[in-house]
Amino acid sequence: MKPIHGKVAGFLLCLSLACAVPQLLARKKENPPAPGLAEQKRAVHALNRLTFGPRPGDVQRVMAIGVDAWIDQQLHPGKLNDAALAARLAPFRTLRMRPREVAEDFPDGGLVQQVMNGKKPMPSDPANRAVYQVQIARQEDRKEQKEERKELKQERKADAAGNSPASTPLPTNARAAADSAGPNASNTSRASAATNMSNSNTESASSGEAENGMMSAPGRVDANAANSAEARKPSPDDPEARRREEHLYADLEIQKLPDLPPDQRYKKILAMPADDQVAFADSLRGGKGQDFLAGMDARQKETLQAMNNPQGVVTDELLQAKVLRAVYSERQLQEVMTDFWFNHFNIYVGKGPDRLMLANYEQEVIRPRAMGKFEDILVATAKSPAMLFYLDNWLSVGPNSMKALGIPAGRPYGPYGYPRRVPKPNNKQNSGLNENYGRELLELHTLSVNGGYSQRDVTEAAKVFTGWTIDKPNEGGGFKFDPRMHEPGPKFILGRRIKPKGEGEGLELLHRLATSPQTAHFISLKLAQRFVSDDPPGELVDRMAKAFLKKKGDIREVLTTLFHSPEFWADGTYRAKVKTPLEFVASAVRVTGAEVQDALPLARQLGNMGMPLYGAQPPTGYSMKAETWVNSSALLNRMNFAMALSNGKIKGVKLDVAQLAGGTPLPADATIALSALETTLLAADVSKQTHDSIVAQIAGTKPAETKPAETKPPAAEKKPANKPPQPNPRKPPDNQPANVSAMAGLLLGSPEFQKR
Repeated sequence: MKPIHGKVAGFLLCLSLACAVPQLLARKKENPPAPGLAEQKRAVHALNRLTFGPRPGDVQRVMAIGVDAWIDQQLHPGKLNDAALAARLAPFRTLRMRPREVAEDFPDGGLVQQVMNGKKPMPSDPANRAVYQVQIARQEDRKEQKEERKELKQERKADAAGNSPASTPLPTNARAAADSAGPNASNTSRASAATNMSNSNTESASSGEAENGMMSAPGRVDANAANSAEARKPSPDDPEARRREEHLYADLEIQKLPDLPPDQRYKKILAMPADDQVAFADSLRGGKGQDFLAGMDARQKETLQAMNNPQGVVTDELLQAKVLRAVYSERQLQEVMTDFWFNHFNIYVGKGPDRLMLANYEQEVIRPRAMGKFEDILVATAKSPAMLFYLDNWLSVGPNSMKALGIPAGRPYGPYGYPRRVPKPNNKQNSGLNENYGRELLELHTLSVNGGYSQRDVTEAAKVFTGWTIDKPNEGGGFKFDPRMHEPGPKFILGRRIKPKGEGEGLELLHRLATSPQTAHFISLKLAQRFVSDDPPGELVDRMAKAFLKKKGDIREVLTTLFHSPEFWADGTYRAKVKTPLEFVASAVRVTGAEVQDALPLARQLGNMGMPLYGAQPPTGYSMKAETWVNSSALLNRMNFAMALSNGKIKGVKLDVAQLAGGTPLPADATIALSALETTLLAADVSKQTHDSIVAQIAGTKPAETKPAETKPPAAEKKPANKPPQPNPRKPPDNQPANVSAMAGLLLGSPEFQKR
């Protein structure tokens, strides 16, 4: 997508900074809605807060069944048919796989190394075998390159010392030489690099012989012919030369593959030698070579893409699913709450095996519990391998545990009481107590930073969760409790004693925290911040916390209290909550009715806006507050996205702009088009400032400034009679053709659309 330039950029920057920033940060103060509009305004408000934004026709549908009845539907997502979304997600096989299956089918470097070293068998399935073959070939290439660099370094060191380099062999392996051209080089470049290296070796040998006054040995050239092209040509019997020719031939075969039927094309690629599969996989890098995948089924596409980047397939499908759920799910409140809880119990995709666990974490741990009991989701996240790995709790070992002290398994005293005789610590086995999860559990997941706990409570909580670990995390293993890692003895947290009982200690602590008044207040506050305002009324939070405690942490009941509160429906909350980048992008796609055929470009747009999906590294996750997202750079990025979307410049997304302006053919009058767009995209909730700015842009003039009536220019400064009158800034010139795409983009980038 190209950024906007020139006059349009200047106008947009002025609109973003002069208009958007103050409007976005200011609390909205409006007059009560006019009679007859109250129900429509309630429908718009409910859609803006409980969903990722209304779609065309949603306001009318909500009004038809009643706003309260629609909210009740969203609070019970199991009753809503989401088959259309399921069909869109069907091609993403990794979403339905267990973490262990994902690890095996889309291996990381460690698993590939185990197969390479014979510690694990090569998969028997042809598709999986092809993925491993390519990754093993690449690891071998990297190993050879490393050895070549080491040899070259030794040679240079010997030359610098004045020693003969005869004992250091020159690089002669054409494959390693080809790879020295770089992993991203084309196959032709790799072959060329190999040829050049081979020629260089021949020339070096000939030159050395000439200097020593020696005759050329059989198969070599003499010094007089060292520079001739014929002399540099390798022998036809040279196996490396044949190999290079085979690579070039493979390139030609690869170019013919798109002409074959999909099944034949797929089978031919799987039957290739490993080296040719590497060349094919290289051709898919950077999104190229998509012609090879045309017409194939989901499994076939996944396999071929995995040959290029196995774990990239897992991440790409996860990102696409997140966007598609936000845009197309009928269970919108469940998706909003899933996003809320994911940020509350944040996991970072960039930390090792977590990318293999994230789909299962979001789909099996978070989503089904998003509107259930808080204690259930708290326990599920605590036991999730994704959380255990992210916060390093799976490595936490009690300082007095059997493992730390080197006590063999099966000793007569139990694992939860102190041994009568304490052996000397075995430093090799003692990886230490890790307090990361204990701290975030108290500070971010339950009590809040002001929850009244001390550093000692953090340490004691960490001891409680020693032994909560993962069975083979790099292979997608699940939760397990290891009593040998668990700290023995009682623990004292928040002034209360927890008796020694192994895994049960953690469950007891989680129950205490889930039922704490401090936790009830903290969770209620965060929910009110998400659905009402950045600084919600204290009375509302107190009522929600009371419902939390009374209903034993039932989130659905807390939300019901919230959605039926006068604070939620107050005039000041209407379009007063700034959207996060995810909410902005999803709402723009939803309100325009755009068809998403490839969601990855939309996910990349979120990265440009500072919110890469699953990319929040700190445990706090992404902020919901306006101050995080309102700045000149962020707003200009949003405007660039809005203009690109409305002009059909977002790859993988199709938009019928004509429909937004009232249908085909396009209205000839810009005034009619703008009015239709304001109604479609913003339910006609457009300020005079925004409207005037867009009209002025259409008319090619600056927005009019309000001036006192007595400030007329003197007669000498009157405009010449022959100069055409300036158009009315509130109304485009009559019969001016409508630039619907530009107007739609400006409205999507307006301050009003930035809020929900």
